[in-house]
Amino acid sequence: MSKIQLSKNFIKSSCKLALNEDLYPSGDITSDLINKNIIKSVKMISNENGILGGIEFAKETFKLIDKKIKFKNKKRDGSLIKKGEIIAIIEGNLKSILTGERVALNFVSHISGIASKTNKFVKIVGKKTKICCTRKTIPNLRVIQKYGVKLGGGINHRFNLSDEYLIKDNHISSEKNFENLIQRAITNKVRKKITVEVDNISQLKRILGLKFDRILLDNMSSKNLRKAVTMSKRLYETEASGGVTLKNVKKISSTGVDRISVGSLTHTVNSLDLKLEI
Repeated sequence: MSKIQLSKNFIKSSCKLALNEDLYPSGDITSDLINKNIIKSVKMISNENGILGGIEFAKETFKLIDKKIKFKNKKRDGSLIKKGEIIAIIEGNLKSILTGERVALNFVSHISGIASKTNKFVKIVGKKTKICCTRKTIPNLRVIQKYGVKLGGGINHRFNLSDEYLIKDNHISSEKNFENLIQRAITNKVRKKITVEVDNISQLKRILGLKFDRILLDNMSSKNLRKAVTMSKRLYETEASGGVTLKNVKKISSTGVDRISVGSLTHTVNSLDLKLEI
């Protein structure tokens, strides 16, 4: 999988785009009403328990607006935060702080929300099963969202279509003898992993023994999932997907799968509730 790079340049460019979205074309016309000389100390506080993420985005947001603003973070990314806890203290011109407030909170709230949700899944399954995200991300936010998953203790699936072969149901439907697709991937393999998706035992039986890396068991019942894992375990890494929730993930994990992919980690997530308080 491509490495996720959260370089200073990436963070800076992301914050610039977000600020441009919020301030174009006339700036913060409401905060312009405030006296320019008011200096305040403002606290970033969490309104709920969770895992923190995105603090460097908040810091860079305020820096881009006003270099004189002092941003003192009390917690680092990946830290457990509790309701009512102070995450950071921002000191400087109040007008500038209020201008960057929403952009800063949006970054931290969203990334923390993903990290927190991921961590709930991770805690339920323990160390035996890995929780991973998918490509079901908001366009142009994939790096940020997958970063949140890592902070929560999850792992990243392939980053994009070039990372590995993933032969899914629609690929399989394109050819009667779908084993040929796998064979082509094996032949063309250039240090790329091959994952094959199946949704029933019959499909699995047809491809057992072919030299690929991972079998993706999609939307199977617990009974069939357990059977498929037993059949595949010595040959391939196993992964379960489809309809995974906090309520059923433990049952899925108990079948012995190596990984469970959860699309909702990134496509259906609540932001962590945070606020700035003067």
